[in-house]
Amino acid sequence: MQAAELTRPLPLEAPGGRTVAEQRLRDAIADGEMAPGHRLVEADLVAQLGVSRSHVRLAIDALAAEGLVERIPNRGARVRVVSVEEAVATTECRMALEALIARKAAERVTPREIGQLRAHLGRMHAAVDAGDVVGYSALIQQLHGALHAAGRQPVATRLVDRLQAQLVRHQFRLSLRPGRSRVSLAELTALVDAVADRDGDRAEAASVAHFRSVIAALREDRS
Repeated sequence: MQAAELTRPLPLEAPGGRTVAEQRLRDAIADGEMAPGHRLVEADLVAQLGVSRSHVRLAIDALAAEGLVERIPNRGARVRVVSVEEAVATTECRMALEALIARKAAERVTPREIGQLRAHLGRMHAAVDAGDVVGYSALIQQLHGALHAAGRQPVATRLVDRLQAQLVRHQFRLSLRPGRSRVSLAELTALVDAVADRDGDRAEAASVAHFRSVIAALREDRS
């Protein structure tokens, strides 16, 4: 998310101000703009978001209920720090949901979406060849978004989105590991190929294989 999106002003008591504040904060955390441990100062957020303090407070409460934010007694709120152990457990849950989405994508993908997935995969190959780790990390998230759109399983997608926001920093660290991009690219290529072939069993297996690989890499960080 661009900084301008976070700071776009709204009337202080605009209808839906709490919803807007909540979504912008969620996006900022998911995009890594607000890193784990980042303090959420209500007065600063009021100025940045252009909504009332009560809307900011309600938005923080909502994100705390999702596990994205934590309130520290006498110290205010901050973006929650997710341990490697929790990241592994969260990825295990995400793996099951992504496998379902991959199967649905294979069943429901359109010819146009197949073309878009193939083109996006080409951009991912180009980013890896160029050594653009940051760009490649962003392209992975966009690929998952395209697969979610093709799967047309909104409940699973909403659940994945909530889990994903807690994993951003860990995933970015993994993307910096030498050789990791090549590994994930091969896994995701197999996933796209299976979806494009409309092979649900293969797509589900490829998705599970990819996230098992992610889990193994996370565990290496813990060791």
